[in-house]
Amino acid sequence: MAIVEALQSNGARRLSIKNPLSGEAIDDIAVTSKEDVDAAVRRARAAQPGWAALGVAERKRIVHRALDVLMARQEEVIATVRAETGKTRVDALSIEIISSCDFINYWCGRAVKDLSDEKPGLHGFLKPLKKLRIVYEPLGVVGVITPWNGPFVLSTDPTVQALLAGNAVILKPSEVTPRSGEWAARILWEAGVPKDVLQVLHGDGETGAALVQAGVDKIAFTGSVRTGKKIAASCAEQLLPFTLELGGKDPMIVCADANLERAANGAVFLSMFNTGQVCLGVERVYVVERVADEFLRLVEEKVRAMRVGSGDDKEIGSVFWDRQLDIIERHVDDAVARGARLVVGGNRTGEGLCYAPTLLTDVTHDMAVMREETFGPVLCVMVVPDEEAAIAAANDSEYGLSASVFTTDEEKAIRIARRLRAGSVMQNDAAVIYGIPEAPFGGLKSSGMGQVHGGSRALRGFCHAKPIVLDRWKQDKEEIWYPLTERTTKSLEKTIEFAFGKVLRRLMQ
Repeated sequence: MAIVEALQSNGARRLSIKNPLSGEAIDDIAVTSKEDVDAAVRRARAAQPGWAALGVAERKRIVHRALDVLMARQEEVIATVRAETGKTRVDALSIEIISSCDFINYWCGRAVKDLSDEKPGLHGFLKPLKKLRIVYEPLGVVGVITPWNGPFVLSTDPTVQALLAGNAVILKPSEVTPRSGEWAARILWEAGVPKDVLQVLHGDGETGAALVQAGVDKIAFTGSVRTGKKIAASCAEQLLPFTLELGGKDPMIVCADANLERAANGAVFLSMFNTGQVCLGVERVYVVERVADEFLRLVEEKVRAMRVGSGDDKEIGSVFWDRQLDIIERHVDDAVARGARLVVGGNRTGEGLCYAPTLLTDVTHDMAVMREETFGPVLCVMVVPDEEAAIAAANDSEYGLSASVFTTDEEKAIRIARRLRAGSVMQNDAAVIYGIPEAPFGGLKSSGMGQVHGGSRALRGFCHAKPIVLDRWKQDKEEIWYPLTERTTKSLEKTIEFAFGKVLRRLMQ
């Protein structure tokens, strides 16, 4: 995330964006006013019916062209993302480009099937009388508000889904990675999506709040718990559907039978890729006592070998945002003051907002670093007596986004996963769950509301599923319509006896 500073202006508010590695000014943006937000929604409302009328196949054809545009423009996207975030080229390629290509391709591949009318069969005595058709209608105008840690991919993914479903989209990227988020719209515009169907509004929380209140038909938000709660309250007042992908404090359990080399590699990478600024990153590790010494030896060795800075040979770039660096430092300092052992790191290093890869042991749950989202290159390891203690500790959190279990026993992984209060659980890995669009993704507790992805339910989440019930026989009246007669009562009694008696009730299910 870039460094953001307010600019003095006689007119509209403006924000200056500075590179987090060099501190150099790279851009500035005008903050969109409430009046301009409202005007954007009106334009989107007017343009949306024409976009929906194109039909799923034509919308798919247009959106799918964005994949070719992205592949041709990927170096420009990478340059923008790296300038605004300071992340490494590997993180930009893997998180932003590959994932976005995959999402565009996957959702386009599903669109026609998932958004076509369905004709499910009816049960029991209704089957010979009625027919059912379910049509998936676009909601209308969708507001997409996205964060700074994966600014391009987290803008591209929901925007593509909402457009394929026939909606107009208003995208509000984070004010500190504005151009990275804007690239999601730029590739889609170049592919042929009309500019009133997909609009970008720049600004801070004031602009986001105005969008939530502007009369859109759904909000898709990814960001902090604090902001998510405000959006949820605003949407509740309007009876407005929303999804919230919020923060995490994801636990990793290392069982006694784990492949310790993989577990140590995983703990280090999964806590520190993207400079640790991933809601699905590992923030708490619970290792059983029997294997703790060897696990910690391996982890320390790997953390000490990591390189930080701006070069392509570095594993970790800068912290994306100066305010996030303050949080990281506060958490580490608090942990050390409360008795944690600082094994590696714990200090700023090198250029700009760079922070050394940090390993803390002897941590406890009264430390902020184990209870609050740190969102930085900090790995915390707690030694526990056994797997039961690990499960209890993993569940002792206000967050419940995801979790991981490192064990060579698949059945054990499933047993532990069933007991973890988390939105998803992975064996011998973490974070990749967001890159599996077939799987529903969403958090429990303070980690969010609703789910995204999940195969067919994803695109349909941007639709209203409208059932249309059709009349098979087109008679003058139904049996129970007025006037009522003695025959009406007898017919109902016979229906109950016939349909739900012990012999036929199973056939009526």
